[in-house]
Amino acid sequence: MTAFFAPPRGRPVPAPPETETLWLDIGERVAAVRLKRDRRARRLTLRIPVASEPPVLTVPARTRREAVDAFLAAHRGWLADRLADRPQPVPFREGAVVPIRGVDHRIVRDGAQRGRTRLAIQDGAPALVVGGAPEHTGRRVRDFLRAEATDDLKAAVRRHADALGTRPTSIRVRDTVSRWGSCSADGALSFSWRLVMAPPAVLDYLAAHEVAHLVEMNHSPAYWRVVDRLFPAHRTARAWLKREGARLHAIGADPDGPAPALPER
Repeated sequence: MTAFFAPPRGRPVPAPPETETLWLDIGERVAAVRLKRDRRARRLTLRIPVASEPPVLTVPARTRREAVDAFLAAHRGWLADRLADRPQPVPFREGAVVPIRGVDHRIVRDGAQRGRTRLAIQDGAPALVVGGAPEHTGRRVRDFLRAEATDDLKAAVRRHADALGTRPTSIRVRDTVSRWGSCSADGALSFSWRLVMAPPAVLDYLAAHEVAHLVEMNHSPAYWRVVDRLFPAHRTARAWLKREGARLHAIGADPDGPAPALPER
């Protein structure tokens, strides 16, 4: 005989964890969904990150698990369609093709243990040559692209800042996901290194976009007049990012291991 005991009177029921991973059967695969409980949330929202991270379901802090399960069940088809449309990850491995300044380069290892990562032409085609052990290829490629992005962004920012007679307090290049660039109230600019994979005009536009915030910290008509002055073709560059941005975030993502099996029911 099994006995069930109620918690002692006066003892609070433990709050559910703020984050946890749920597994959802969406037909031909099992999808991981990151559940995030947020005290500020007023409703359940499901978001698909642009990179290879799992979908995020944000719910009010005290949402019951039954409501979570019902919401996911109702959106099972929507989730399957969005994940199917998302670009597949392209790990930084030998043989992978990576765009650099809009031109596809194949990753080639040269076997040198201390050889520097460099751009080259091999067999008549652009290549990114990487030395060192195979397990270090991903890090070396990422470091190289980040350094190239930093050089390109600093040059573009300097040119646009000179045109406006201003100067940022700093320039940082990181692997941001939610935005391609930002400008803080104190004039610090931040960019995604993945911009170096886009055509040069797209990186140039993002530099102009953030530099314009140094004189107009908003997105008012006055701000867009500054952007238009710095980079007249900004609409074309913005359209390219909207169309191709998810693909850039998938490049360099490394799917580790097979998807786990469904939990026992």
